[in-house]
Amino acid sequence: MPPAPDESAAPPAAARRAPRPGTIRQGDRDKALRPLSLEQRRHAFEAGLAAYARGDFFEAHEELEPAWMGTDDLAERALHQGLIKVAAGYVHLVRGNPAGLVRNLEGARPHLALAGPAAAAWGVDVDALRAAVDDRLADPVRAASEPAPAITRTQTP
Repeated sequence: MPPAPDESAAPPAAARRAPRPGTIRQGDRDKALRPLSLEQRRHAFEAGLAAYARGDFFEAHEELEPAWMGTDDLAERALHQGLIKVAAGYVHLVRGNPAGLVRNLEGARPHLALAGPAAAAWGVDVDALRAAVDDRLADPVRAASEPAPAITRTQTP
């Protein structure tokens, strides 16, 4: 069995280096950064949530991507990416791939956990969404026959 990672050790060189031009360091990877104004990001966000609410999960994913790539605020990016992964999970389910649902919901969890202040600013009850995601992950067979979790708004920003 390999030894447990040393939490005090320096991060790998890839995590310490500056991001490439046109990207932002998110976790240990460079991710696309295509800056948009707050107004443009809000428009994309609202369009994505509207598509999600009507069950058009592919469109929700597509609409949310500019909001995610349009900011360098890591909490805001985490919120958008978490929502994208939830929507992508349901794209997989609609296409008959329940394993894709589980994989994407598992991928959404860490992003939603990092979204804290951004979730409040964007008016999303991220705690309720995380609880719904956890509920579905607890029983993936049942989750495949349930509707997608609602994205509850705490306020409209």
